[in-house]
Amino acid sequence: MLSLLHQVPLFKHLSEDQLTRLSEICNRKGFKAGTVLFREKEPGDVFYIIVSGSVKVFTSNAGGEEKILSVFQAGDNFGELSLIDGKPRSASAQVLEDSMFLTLRGSEFLQLLKSHPDMSLSIMQELCRRIRETNDHVYDLTFVDARTRVLKNLIIFANKNGIRSGNVINIRIALNFDELARMAGVTKSVLMEVIRDLERIQILNSTPHGFSLDLSKLRGGG
Repeated sequence: MLSLLHQVPLFKHLSEDQLTRLSEICNRKGFKAGTVLFREKEPGDVFYIIVSGSVKVFTSNAGGEEKILSVFQAGDNFGELSLIDGKPRSASAQVLEDSMFLTLRGSEFLQLLKSHPDMSLSIMQELCRRIRETNDHVYDLTFVDARTRVLKNLIIFANKNGIRSGNVINIRIALNFDELARMAGVTKSVLMEVIRDLERIQILNSTPHGFSLDLSKLRGGG
């Protein structure tokens, strides 16, 4: 558990003693694919660390249309905003595949931070990084063309979860095409057109669990 906690960006600068104290208030829980962990505007008091599996975080409009904000996989964490400020959830979270989590209750987590103020700096740094990431996403939706948005999202997946072999990165993606389109902020027809175009010039190839990205072709034709 300590090695897993150390991989979480929120905790990577903590000492072994601090990680040990943190592990003492963690609980291990499993959830089936499709489980909604929490919904937007609900009270939030649990912080999640993914041991295995994946989760999508999204918002919905009045008509029920989703906008996927992020996809988290093993080693990622989410749900910290409501945990820290006590306000309702800013987004919803749903399990994409059978997953295992470490969970932290708000009252126990905040008590730990009060006992160890130096832990708070690391957390603030991670929150700042996520704010910058959100700002970049808003910029992309406003100013970047559809093809570039799709390609950029695939590259983000590759950087976070890809397995590289030479110039090829295999990307495991639990999202379906509708969800990928919503995450990139494009229609499904535009997404499929971009994917077919990237496959035609051999930058991208479909695999049973996602895609493979050829970096040599990307550099040459992107």
